[in-house]
Amino acid sequence: MGEIKERLNFIYKNIEEAKARGENASENVKLIAVSKTKPIEDMLEAYGCGVRDFGENYVQEIVTKYDSISKDARIHMIGHLQTNKVSKIIDKVYMIHSVDSIKLLKEIEKQAVKHDVESMPVLLEVNVAKEESKFGFKTDELNQAITFAGQECPHIEVRGLMTSAPITDDQETNRIHFKELKKMADKYGLPELSMGMTGDYIVAVEEGSTMVRIGTAVFGKRAYAND
Repeated sequence: MGEIKERLNFIYKNIEEAKARGENASENVKLIAVSKTKPIEDMLEAYGCGVRDFGENYVQEIVTKYDSISKDARIHMIGHLQTNKVSKIIDKVYMIHSVDSIKLLKEIEKQAVKHDVESMPVLLEVNVAKEESKFGFKTDELNQAITFAGQECPHIEVRGLMTSAPITDDQETNRIHFKELKKMADKYGLPELSMGMTGDYIVAVEEGSTMVRIGTAVFGKRAYAND
């Protein structure tokens, strides 16, 4: 058994145990293997192990890797997306997790029309921990964003919310942020919650995450640890 397969089995086991423990846990939790900076060979190995959802942070990597991965694989844009780059990925990604402004919503709508994308699933990124270094809507801006998308963006489907919690050695410290995001999603009737990474995905699943974005625990260490 290869290393990636072993790591995936370990992650799946942790997810199932967290689902069993968590009072707020979702029945369905999707693993998104964060393949940013990783070679296509690693993605193909993970694909061979059954992974179908891959997370990328950079537009150029999506463009480069798109033709090398099977068409039933789903690429998720999880990094900060500049408006001038939307056109490059609008017809290549399954979902955009990191929608952090009304300006970006407008551009996604514009490019969806231009590229004949009938419905672009997105998540609204929320800076739930109020970190100055992070992108995302403030909690009191969500209502305006959801209303705008519903009224002005017929080619966008807001599926849920996303957050990048603080990097921490103790995942328990992020539980409060995951609880808060879950409450927001429930308030607006949004089914998807993209929260939890390598360092805190177990707590995220316990608190209702439906998508965990895991890189290091799947593919091994990178030169930097922020995934």
